[in-house]
Amino acid sequence: MRHVIALDVGGTGMKAALVGADGALLHQDRRPTGREHGPDAVVDAILGFAADLRAHGVERLGEPAAAAGVAVPGIVDEADGIAVYAANLGWRDVPLRTLLAERLGAPVALGHDVRTGGLAEGRVGAGRGADRFLFVALGTGIAGAIGVDGRVEAGAHGFAGEIGHVVVRPGGTPCPCGQRGCLERFASAAAVSEAWAAACGDPDADAADCAKAVASGDPNAVRVWHRAVDALADGLVTALTLLDPRTLIIGGGLAEAGETLFTPLRDAVRTRVTFQKLPEIVPAALGDTAGCRGAGLLAWDLLHTTDATEVST
Repeated sequence: MRHVIALDVGGTGMKAALVGADGALLHQDRRPTGREHGPDAVVDAILGFAADLRAHGVERLGEPAAAAGVAVPGIVDEADGIAVYAANLGWRDVPLRTLLAERLGAPVALGHDVRTGGLAEGRVGAGRGADRFLFVALGTGIAGAIGVDGRVEAGAHGFAGEIGHVVVRPGGTPCPCGQRGCLERFASAAAVSEAWAAACGDPDADAADCAKAVASGDPNAVRVWHRAVDALADGLVTALTLLDPRTLIIGGGLAEAGETLFTPLRDAVRTRVTFQKLPEIVPAALGDTAGCRGAGLLAWDLLHTTDATEVST
């Protein structure tokens, strides 16, 4: 059975699948990255995992994977297949596409984790059928993916979609990027966790705890939550003014709060738009499988491009 390898590399763990031509997940597996052993060990773990997935395909599906798609965090040069930098994995300038292609004996597509997850949400998830969408992941930081006609725009230098570093509070909280007042310093899951821990006096409290307190009517939690929602709405209106998406997909840990987030967020965005067309604002649908599914789409896209090139020549 013709299939591809899909591999989603996170800060601490890896999710993988063998994906059929119809998008079916024929086999799934997870492993740790082993980042505590250093960046070389992480690369070895990725290569070993990919090789084992290839072997599984040969044994159970009768042939090796025709291609592989890999999503990684940090700065990614997708055109040259280089994992440029990832703070949480410690690597720099890893020629990951070449290393994997040599190990697998098959073509490999390399993608940025959020853009790859956004690709899946746009094609087979919450944005299915939308010709223009913006996917925003509210996690430790905030990142986005700009979807146009079934693909995700990486930008001239691979930085497209970095909505978390739009300044929404000039002169505000310093951000590690070097600016002050970036969106992710106010509206990420990490920022809400920090603000709620300070407000309630419990250093272990997090954004999920804050959401529960909001739902129960705690006024301090409501204040913290509305501060985050207001900042997020400001950032999103800036994005939709520039991009005019048909669908705005919100994912990541903060989106797990459901309507505790989406009801006030939709209201806040609605009150801010003037001439802009209000997009549909929806929760992400694929959860933590988005990156893996997107990696599979990258692999199939690569094969289709290769097949088309061979036919034309």
